[in-house]
Amino acid sequence: MIRRGILMSASLAALLALGACGGDKKPAAEAKPKELVFSILSAENQSSMAPLWTPLLDDMSEQIGVKVKPYFATNYTSLIEAMRFNQVQVGWFSALPALEAVNRADAEVLGRVIDAGGDATYKSVIIVRKGSGITLDKLLACGGKYSFGMGDAKSTSGTLAPMAYLFTPKNIEPAKCFKTVRSASHQANSFSVANGVLDAATNNSVGVLFFTREKPELAAKVETIWSSPPLPESSIVARKDVDPAVKEKMRQFFLTYGTGTGPKADKQREVLKGLAYGGFKPADNSYLDPIREMEASETLADARRSGDAAKITRAQADFDKIRAAAAQKRAVEPDV
Repeated sequence: MIRRGILMSASLAALLALGACGGDKKPAAEAKPKELVFSILSAENQSSMAPLWTPLLDDMSEQIGVKVKPYFATNYTSLIEAMRFNQVQVGWFSALPALEAVNRADAEVLGRVIDAGGDATYKSVIIVRKGSGITLDKLLACGGKYSFGMGDAKSTSGTLAPMAYLFTPKNIEPAKCFKTVRSASHQANSFSVANGVLDAATNNSVGVLFFTREKPELAAKVETIWSSPPLPESSIVARKDVDPAVKEKMRQFFLTYGTGTGPKADKQREVLKGLAYGGFKPADNSYLDPIREMEASETLADARRSGDAAKITRAQADFDKIRAAAAQKRAVEPDV
């Protein structure tokens, strides 16, 4: 009897499972969400970032018909992992972590940021204390003389760009070049350089703008000694399994935000002004091709340093392929 009861229970469970699989119900991944979580890097600290982003997220909630909550994190790894495990569904990512979210968190680019001046790019910079006498040539002379601040390991402007465009081409390894190297947020590095705690540090043109706006007396003590070529601005990234209808509403929200005329558009433009943005433009995953090219360059440099012939051959082939694809895209779409 016990065996028979177990068999009946198993049969019932199987029937229920088949019933759940049938019918007109959408898969859970496509069901309209009751709430979305939007991730934001609080590199400039959460207390200062929350008032800037909350009005935009409130407007987004109203337009797409789904409540949108902010999720603040202090490093890119947390944001990527949160999206990977579906703790967040959409977010604002700089280019390098956006690429990693695409590669590791089943995400896609919905749109890209343009700055207040209408540019779709920004620059990595190196800053020093004004009057210190430190020039780029002196900094790159190495010799363990200066303390140096890098960004998060996954920061586009704080780490990848200065490595790809400045240090690696000159065969400089920061850890061997400088007296000390530490990683911190752009804001923390700005404070450290202004106060003489660090001799030099990476930052970016947007971070310098925020620092100047929030701490003008300290920003006046800092100057830029190096700027990178233009980098892709931040992008809006969402998980692929968000309900397609909701995802399209999100895309349209960003592409139309702050456009048009009237009090509503004027209010939205004020929100964008607080973020130092001019608005958003269309973009897809190919927008991140320049980051793929920089990563491939760094991988090739690492392979060359290793002296492993097979590793060098693979890295060179990957780099050539990515560089050729990026060059072809630039020829077709020079403004992207």
